[in-house]
Amino acid sequence: MIEAESLDLTLESEYKGLLRAFLENKSEQDLYKAQQYSKRLLEKQISPEDMVSLHYAVLEEMFDDLSSDIKESFSFLLEIMVGYGLAYREHQSLRDKQLELEMQIDVAANMQQTLLPKEIPQMQDVDIGVISVPAGKMSGDYYYCVKNESGQLAVAIADIIGKGIPAAMCMSMIKYAIDSMPAYTLEPSTLLNNLNRVVEQNIDPSMFITMMYGSYDTNDHSFVYSGAGHEPGFYYSAKQDRFTDLYAKGLVLGVSNNTNFREYKLEVNVGDVIVLLSDGVTECRIGDQFIEREEITALLRRYIHLTAQEIVEKIYDDLAQLQDFSLNDDFSMIVIRRKV
Repeated sequence: MIEAESLDLTLESEYKGLLRAFLENKSEQDLYKAQQYSKRLLEKQISPEDMVSLHYAVLEEMFDDLSSDIKESFSFLLEIMVGYGLAYREHQSLRDKQLELEMQIDVAANMQQTLLPKEIPQMQDVDIGVISVPAGKMSGDYYYCVKNESGQLAVAIADIIGKGIPAAMCMSMIKYAIDSMPAYTLEPSTLLNNLNRVVEQNIDPSMFITMMYGSYDTNDHSFVYSGAGHEPGFYYSAKQDRFTDLYAKGLVLGVSNNTNFREYKLEVNVGDVIVLLSDGVTECRIGDQFIEREEITALLRRYIHLTAQEIVEKIYDDLAQLQDFSLNDDFSMIVIRRKV
């Protein structure tokens, strides 16, 4: 004997009425009512096997001459529905957990946006362009671009090796660590040394951070910078009309607390351009192949006559189009050009 024990009496009696009405009338209206009834079953979390049991009980009540084969077939169907019901409930549980995780990721992604500079500094002598586009909801890239009253511009670009919520937490740690330091008065090597200690003491050993940090002084138009295992940028000399790699030797942040970061200095002339970027730019793929750095400098040369912001946007548009607008990695670029 199959029994529907989990259904309340209201749902049970309603189903009997719906089934009787359909068998008598076979109308579209009765089918529509059945669809509405199924929604209430979902709300009440009624299992498939309970509905099979109820259907069988109603048929027995309506028809006295059900054959033994039909009765046995319901027992067979019930066994199938028990297994299906367990799998369905497990699926629903996993789906609920997935939705909860996506909500947490949305919160973390929104938090990430609050950590980035809200506007790009406007300076009389220097033109600045910035773009940062995540490959997914959350980004592993971080950039910093702030000026002070003495005419110095502090810029940084970092890549957090890791994704998701841990990357967002690392990003917040970097931001507040930099904000807590007198970044305008610290030499780039000193700032990276301080950051390295913070990172090494506070993040999981499986995670680490690459960074390029520099200070542009508009008083003498010098750019002093240091790197921590980060992707080399580019330097464009307007006088020579030539690109060179902006390379800075240094170990990634968080690996060892006994490391020093070398400083480099450039004298920036009118029209010269400094380019900082993440490896999501140089590791853009066309099919199975990474693009060459020469292809990036070719794009920079093509758009070198535009404003700094137009340059970064044009290069992103071109590289995104080559990848069918599907980024394999986070894309970040900062362009600084001396105007006068």
